[in-house]
Amino acid sequence: MYEWRTGRSCVYKNQVHLVFVTKYRRSVFTLEMGERLREVFSETCDQMQCELMEYSFEDNHVHLMVQAHPKVAISNVVGKLKGKSSYVLRKEYWESVRTKLWGDRFWSPSYCVVSCGGGSLEQVAAYIESQNKPPSSKSVKQSKAISKQ
Repeated sequence: MYEWRTGRSCVYKNQVHLVFVTKYRRSVFTLEMGERLREVFSETCDQMQCELMEYSFEDNHVHLMVQAHPKVAISNVVGKLKGKSSYVLRKEYWESVRTKLWGDRFWSPSYCVVSCGGGSLEQVAAYIESQNKPPSSKSVKQSKAISKQ
């Protein structure tokens, strides 16, 4: 469903599901604010060599699926997404937000991140287990003996 990406020296499909909750899980978002968040998240992802692939929101939390370049730490992506979105929402929607939140925090300091790999853990484990093992020293000696004949 989602394409593989290429970097200068890598091929990757590094997708994560992120969930951010408002401080004290307060109901803050209107439809307009939720749509504005999509723009802010998308722009921030682009700036970090990431891609916002999916997005949805409810009144007190957001869900994002982000494709991140392997050189970018997920914690840095989260920090930038939460920081910029908090700044923009407080700047543009302060009148409607200030009665629902207090202090200078918009988001809860915690977040949820779940990797969205191409296969289940069982499939990946089976794949790794099935890879060829290096030949034993006995096999190497036998091969050398046969090739000399």
